[in-house]
Amino acid sequence: MKALSKKPLAGLRVIELSTVLAGPAVGMFFAELGAQVLKIENKTTGGDVTRTWKLTTEDPAWAYSAYYCSINWGKEILLMDLNRPEDLEWVHAQIKTADIVLANFKPDSARRLNLDYASLKALNERLIYGEITGFGPNDGRSAFDVVLQAEAGFLYMTGEKDAAPVKMPVALIDLLAAHQLKEGLLLALLERAQTGKGSKVSVSLYAAALASLANQATNWLIAGKIPQRMGTLHPNIAPYGELFTCKDGGQIVLAVGNDRQFQYLCKALNLVDLTTNPDYRNNGQRVHNRSTLQTTLQEQIAQYDREPLLALFHQMGVPAGGVRNMQEVFADPLAHEMLLDWALPDGTEVRSVRSVAFSLEE
Repeated sequence: MKALSKKPLAGLRVIELSTVLAGPAVGMFFAELGAQVLKIENKTTGGDVTRTWKLTTEDPAWAYSAYYCSINWGKEILLMDLNRPEDLEWVHAQIKTADIVLANFKPDSARRLNLDYASLKALNERLIYGEITGFGPNDGRSAFDVVLQAEAGFLYMTGEKDAAPVKMPVALIDLLAAHQLKEGLLLALLERAQTGKGSKVSVSLYAAALASLANQATNWLIAGKIPQRMGTLHPNIAPYGELFTCKDGGQIVLAVGNDRQFQYLCKALNLVDLTTNPDYRNNGQRVHNRSTLQTTLQEQIAQYDREPLLALFHQMGVPAGGVRNMQEVFADPLAHEMLLDWALPDGTEVRSVRSVAFSLEE
């Protein structure tokens, strides 16, 4: 996907008062679509806390971090002390002509600074207020991503069987909440175009997490089965999620979702006899006998190097992918279209990934 040539949100003004990941991810989304995004950071703490979330290999004296750069492209960034009347007054003046405010204050802090929706609506009736909370506006619990992974069931389900839970390697709950807020804000903009009035869009990390449980939620709610840790395996499909090691040491994962794809797999690996084996004749049987099936498939896959095998699978219509590290991922020309090369305010040249993955065509 190439960078958008059109900027459909050009002229839109966004004031970003949020911190960490979810809110700033929304701000970057709007910036990529052409909006003017003003990010206000807390001067008294040295700015957004993610400036300090550094790998041990990063320069501790640098004013930014790789983490910070992941969600702050395209913004005008100012450090201010909102406890100083003159700084707060300046921010209020900016909000009078803004279209959207992004915030993740605790309720008491927002009201104390007159940065809650009720206060800002009095300044600008067309304002759209995007709010992110942890567990909802009436629950003051601290809510970092891994806490939500735990409370919403993701942590319990993630990891190998009979091993400890494992957190996801990205702050996925924050990103899911960001997507929910983007959708709500775009709807609010559409509504404002019709009514002339602003509105408040609020999403909690908790609700966003629950909304994303998908089939694992209904495995419990309908089938009465509490999902357990299964590593990469899928509880309802096989061979789906099974990992295999190739001759050259490379790993692949299969995602065979139906009987036809299983037939393609067996044909590609010269294991056609498996298609008539009653143990594997349909998905239900393959799930029941997945361990023996994996052993048989592994013996055959071990005869191939990874990339030629993946090419064969692609040709034969078998869903499969290579298990790749970040260096391998971004060596792929297909990934290059998602890259952003830009400069920080201190002149440092950095590279990050776009948040907008769709294209717009007439």
